[in-house]
Amino acid sequence: MNKKFFDDHCPVARTLNAIGDGWSVLILRNLFLNDSQRFQDFLESTPGLVPSTLSGRLKVLESKQIIQRQFYSEHPPRSAYRLTEKGRSLGPIMLALKEWGEKYDTST
Repeated sequence: MNKKFFDDHCPVARTLNAIGDGWSVLILRNLFLNDSQRFQDFLESTPGLVPSTLSGRLKVLESKQIIQRQFYSEHPPRSAYRLTEKGRSLGPIMLALKEWGEKYDTST
């Protein structure tokens, strides 16, 4: 279920509708740091992320063709996630977020 919070007529709003959620951005961060991630890898590397939230965010990112799921085992079914070309094109945005976070510490 992907609830829209912004008007689709604005390109910034469309981007936020796809990846604007903080958990989604952290999922993307993990995929930029690691070529491939399993469901459990996301949970272990992202404190506070619960399975139901992760599952929902993965489904949205996959439906937007930002990530793709690849099965590596049939019994039991196991899959890993990777960035698509469309997802990799978010690299400059992710780098800008990283650089801004390094320059401006907003944790205080």
